[in-house]
Amino acid sequence: MTTTATGYTLAGLIGAGIVFIGARFLLAPRVAAAGYGVQPDLSQQNNRAYLSVKGVRDIASGLVVFVLMAAGATHLLGWMLLAATVIPLGDAVIVLSNGGSKSIAWGVHGVTAGVMIITAALLLMS
Repeated sequence: MTTTATGYTLAGLIGAGIVFIGARFLLAPRVAAAGYGVQPDLSQQNNRAYLSVKGVRDIASGLVVFVLMAAGATHLLGWMLLAATVIPLGDAVIVLSNGGSKSIAWGVHGVTAGVMIITAALLLMS
């Protein structure tokens, strides 16, 4: 498998994963919030609203990956993924600063950032 093909495969998995996570925030917010690492009080309507906002934004972010892939914009996709690593890194900081699980902060959000950096590097080397 070439560097480009590997990068596109990983990018597709990232895009699909983030769309799935976004849909989960809309359809199963309690489960999604637990997986994120911080459990808000979902009996309060405003907390549900913020989780819905996160869901919609995650779905849109995943779709951007697919649009760039479909356009064959390999380097642009690489730069976008590199810039977007601020999202899982910020998520890790949010989880840690709000008493969330360190294992989720690093094991979910940290690993995601690492995979995104590797994927971006593969695409930028193409």
